Amino acid sequence: MSRQTLLNIVLIGISNELPEHDEKYELHRLLSTLLSAELTVDEKLGIIKTEYSIPVDEKLRKDMSAMCNLSQGIRENATDNAITGVIMNMHRDGYSSEQIARIVEKTIEEVEAVIRKREPVLA
Repeated sequence: MSRQTLLNIVLIGISNELPEHDEKYELHRLLSTLLSAELTVDEKLGIIKTEYSIPVDEKLRKDMSAMCNLSQGIRENATDNAITGVIMNMHRDGYSSEQIARIVEKTIEEVEAVIRKREPVLA
């Protein structure tokens, strides 16, 4: 006899703006607060403390700070990867380092470093 595993998926849309402070949006507002890229750590902790009566101690403060730093790092990494892709596409299409640097708003040295790092070594 086989066992069947059920998987429940819940999708919650998070926008850049917090939902209004209302009981029907309570969970949505809490998640939006925690995941917001617009709010500072102190703003997030203030909302958690005042609206949800969650005690804010030093451990929570450190954890929140680490979470915000991690999400910032993920955003920066995604941006860097996108710019690297653009640089390499333009390089393959024959754009000069000067043209690429002007378009992606980097120095020529930064553009050439990306190209050197990403370009395959010829055998």
